[in-house]
Amino acid sequence: MTSAANHAPLWQPDPDRIAAARITRFQAWAAEHHGAPAEGGYQALHRWSVEELETFWQAVAEWFEIRFSTPYAQVLGDRSMPGAQWFPGATLNYAEHALRTAQDPARAHDPALLHVDETHEPTPISWSELRRQVGALAAELRALGVRPGDRVSGYLPNIPQAVTAFLATAAVGAVWTSCAPDFGARSVLDRFQQVEPVVLFTVDGYRYGGKEHDRTGTVAELRRELPTLRAVVHIPLLGTEAPEGTLDWSAVTAGDTEPVFEQVPFDHPLWVLYSSGTTGLPKAIVQSQGGILLEHFKQIGLHCDLGPGDRFFWYTSTGWMMWNFLVSGLLTGTTVVLYDGSPGYPDTGAQWRVAERTGATLFGTSAAYVMACAKADVHPGRDFDLSRVKCVATTGSPLPPDGFRWLHDEVADDLWIASVSGGTDVCSCFAGAVPTLPVEIGELQAACLGTDLRSWDPEGKPVVGEVGELVVTNPMPSMPIRFWNDPDGSRYRDSYFEMYPGVWRHGDWITITDRGSVIIHGRSDSTLNRQGVRMGSADIYEVVERLPEIRESLVIGLEEPDGGYWMPLFVHLAEGAALDDGLRARIKQSIRENLSPRHVPDDIIEVPGVPHTLTGKRIEVPVKRLLQGTPLAKAVNPGSVDNLELLAFYEAIARNRT
Repeated sequence: MTSAANHAPLWQPDPDRIAAARITRFQAWAAEHHGAPAEGGYQALHRWSVEELETFWQAVAEWFEIRFSTPYAQVLGDRSMPGAQWFPGATLNYAEHALRTAQDPARAHDPALLHVDETHEPTPISWSELRRQVGALAAELRALGVRPGDRVSGYLPNIPQAVTAFLATAAVGAVWTSCAPDFGARSVLDRFQQVEPVVLFTVDGYRYGGKEHDRTGTVAELRRELPTLRAVVHIPLLGTEAPEGTLDWSAVTAGDTEPVFEQVPFDHPLWVLYSSGTTGLPKAIVQSQGGILLEHFKQIGLHCDLGPGDRFFWYTSTGWMMWNFLVSGLLTGTTVVLYDGSPGYPDTGAQWRVAERTGATLFGTSAAYVMACAKADVHPGRDFDLSRVKCVATTGSPLPPDGFRWLHDEVADDLWIASVSGGTDVCSCFAGAVPTLPVEIGELQAACLGTDLRSWDPEGKPVVGEVGELVVTNPMPSMPIRFWNDPDGSRYRDSYFEMYPGVWRHGDWITITDRGSVIIHGRSDSTLNRQGVRMGSADIYEVVERLPEIRESLVIGLEEPDGGYWMPLFVHLAEGAALDDGLRARIKQSIRENLSPRHVPDDIIEVPGVPHTLTGKRIEVPVKRLLQGTPLAKAVNPGSVDNLELLAFYEAIARNRT
């Protein structure tokens, strides 16, 4: 493990950057008005934020000028988890805050959104135009009978119309939910049928990888299988006419009605997100208007250091929580970049080109994309003007040490690299970006403000400098208010509170270092436990995928009935590579030398691909179930997998073993 005493960090913010950071100004203001520590930097501020939880969140609400249309009785009525009651008595509206900048005459004609497709040519939508569209559409939704608490769904790519539809839904006090149009009908219905939407916004198709993908047949199936729909709004992305019985997007957004923002209780549902759970129906996770508003103001305004003048680009689809997080950039007056297209079209450098063309100041992507660029010999700093990019942030999986080094060497040596980790479950980060702290290779900078993050051993004792379970010991405002169709709360409790009652257990292995930085080791439910030594699968992937012959890998640890332990490593090879004895030996040597001789795999097996969830996470637990003999139909929910045929391959391996 690294130590600050014997080496310099990869990146260190200079004094001017620390002084200019919004989090520095917040700390000085909170010290003056709320008794926060004026000295001691981020570590002191974080300690105060979790020890004085209510004062901290009150300070956040005041600093960002949250408009409560009725006041709150207290910050935290009941702090027990699950069920913490935030700001009881308060009413507000998320969309009102997201569109505040439109009322500033100096900013009204600046771009709120920059839309980019595979031509990489940005199209701006101004704050005033976005506000006008939201006002028009909210009035139409009300005319259709949409009321607070009704569900409104979007089968949409990452386009401006999706943002308008979401904000109009929130303005009405209805509940937004969305899926990307690359989801098949079964995947969408597994999600939308749970929440019974009354309106569906949909496209006729989408463009990806230079091709047009027709979705009219899927949309027709969704209309048939969602009997609660009162209206369907057609967005002609591919230029087709609105089908019979649907409304045309241009008609429902043509008006010029001042938006009316329904004032709803703090804990009123804002949206439903879906877990990428691979067995059973996806969990339908409900988060609140007020909880998301506060959490995202804190995360985007303080941790990401974004405000007016910034441009916020994160590569995402509407089926992933990062889309919801990205749209919240509007809260801080930031221009949000919406990229609708393949991450690697027309070449692997595509996302860097989008960052250049849009003047992105924060560019967010996946760790997998960074590593793909490294393997494809992409040189972003040489080939693109990235002078406006202050921060590159990654999530989805831990960024390997080689990824930190590559970004530092190939983008800029004065680059703030923020590997962040959180989850759909809170639509935020537990640990990650802090603009005033150094960056150490392979580490997340720190736990986030107001997040009482700990690493616990199996007995529930905190550990430092060793691997433990990621737990959060105090409530966060954006924790789910409930799951949909979980009337007694049992599914919610089982998901996070079963192992340590009253404490959120997320299901990741982490190490908290003595400096307060955080290392993520992968999911604890797919741990590799050999002879009592536990290791996260992410550690294996980081070492194995350094080898140029390995495109991607999947490792499984299997407890066998006779007490034995079988640990196969599945490898998806790069084009032209062969799994011969030499490559097998190099894989084993890499793991032995870089990790541990105990975690050298028993078998190395070539596979045609690695299966993922629809949000791009490697599927480990269902593959483990298949290898244990569980039938495919019971091991996985087919609507949650990107390539079901791949799983049949793993099932065949299991059959051959028996």
